[in-house]
Amino acid sequence: MAGGTGDAGRSAPVRTLLLWCPDWPVVAAEIVDGVPASAPVAVLHANRVHACSPAARAEGVRRGLRKREAQSRCPQLLVVDHDPGRDARAFETVVAAVEEVAAGVEVIRPGACALVARGPARYFGGEERAAERIVEHVAQTCLVESQIGIADGLFAAGLAARTGQVVPPGGSPGFLADLPVEALGRPTLTDLLRRLGLRTLADFAALPAGSVLARFGFDASLAHRLAAGHDHRRLAVRRPPPDLAVTETYDEPLDRVDAAAFAARALAERLHETLAGHALACTRLGIEAVTADGQELHRVWRHDGLLSSAAIADRVRWQLDGWLSGTSRRPGAGGRPVPPRPTSGIIRLRLVPDGLLAQAALQPGLWGETGAERERADRALSRVQGILGPDAVLTAVLGGGRSPADQARLVPWGDERIPGRPAAPPWPGRLPPPAPAVVLPAPVPAEVYDGAGVPVAVTARLEVSAAPARLVVGTAAPVEIVGWAGPWPLDERWWAPAEARRRARFQVRLVDGGALLLSLAGGRWAVEAIYD
Repeated sequence: MAGGTGDAGRSAPVRTLLLWCPDWPVVAAEIVDGVPASAPVAVLHANRVHACSPAARAEGVRRGLRKREAQSRCPQLLVVDHDPGRDARAFETVVAAVEEVAAGVEVIRPGACALVARGPARYFGGEERAAERIVEHVAQTCLVESQIGIADGLFAAGLAARTGQVVPPGGSPGFLADLPVEALGRPTLTDLLRRLGLRTLADFAALPAGSVLARFGFDASLAHRLAAGHDHRRLAVRRPPPDLAVTETYDEPLDRVDAAAFAARALAERLHETLAGHALACTRLGIEAVTADGQELHRVWRHDGLLSSAAIADRVRWQLDGWLSGTSRRPGAGGRPVPPRPTSGIIRLRLVPDGLLAQAALQPGLWGETGAERERADRALSRVQGILGPDAVLTAVLGGGRSPADQARLVPWGDERIPGRPAAPPWPGRLPPPAPAVVLPAPVPAEVYDGAGVPVAVTARLEVSAAPARLVVGTAAPVEIVGWAGPWPLDERWWAPAEARRRARFQVRLVDGGALLLSLAGGRWAVEAIYD
């Protein structure tokens, strides 16, 4: 008994609507890079023309031509490298425009997308009217020309889109019959079929399916089904990402901190419930506000962990307090000015979650506690950020570097504490352990003398003129040096004279028990760090 592998065992092709944007690589280059698509343009891949503009085709440029031949046919040809990422990014706006009119879109490739025709046809009152509405909406929203083909099955709809045709239900086999075998898009198979005398899709479809599979292989068998008007799969439609942001508009402007705090808590709870409904939590929170005068305010809060409902409410309240209260007039970190208090109350508030992660329960501490001290410190420091700005509270993160000052960078409180540069493997020229306990913000000038009172120097061959015996820091009294190690040379950015740094570093131990990191550059000594 025969199995269910024949055509009779398969469901009929689904009515498919396919939107096609002609010459999309050229259009994407215009959208992203500003290349004029109205001029003769050719997009090259592997030194051959991958796509070209209508003006280039009018000069004889065709797909598959080599770059030199294309330029000989059109000397004024603009050449652009093929960039699939650019094509996909630019096409996302077209897909989003289609999804505003009809749901369930599958992106076939950059420049073509498809959806089941039944839904839009029933909503707009017919397949032709649905096609006209989608093409018009894409043109108005994206300023992109497109064509739509509707047929039974994805393959037939794609070929119908080349001429903007609507194939009647059940008419796909007849529509495909007279098309040349080149429509399959398989050059190797096409060449073989041509040599066998099979020139149209009807000729190829007339062959027995079992013979095609046995003689030409699986891919040719799929092509045989397409030539006969059958689909080998259903549309894999994508679901648009949900809009997780929450917005609230207020009839009475919020100009008092207590009223804003009450509104912030309600909106924060809405956001948390929305995220919880999708089993998500966020690590960054965007707070956007619009005042009655049209002033737009925006601030992003980051948190090293998942923001709970209370944490979201606190940050919104602190931010509104910083905007509405007079404390926002204080200078920010490093003396930078902070935007002044809004001249009117807030009429619209929007919370935008970012850094979304799958929600997970909080891992308790080893002894059952949840880190109450850390939570209190986090709330206090975040409160300061709400008043003075996110850059007002900084924390150090260790990374790679040759000097102690290079191995630490400051990041705002709540940001991810990821080292900017790897510490391992060790950097060439890095000081040996132990690391100093205190790194001075700016090196302190000093003098180092030998036993005879002569300043100690280092030659170009890294030879020390004499053993260091006394250290003088600023105007302080000389201190005896009882031990020293070095020098460790450092020659950085020698290829850029304006940024070059060359110095020798020493570790010294003093008679009073202290230990210092010294450096010698340009004949001048300095104290860089202190060991404990």
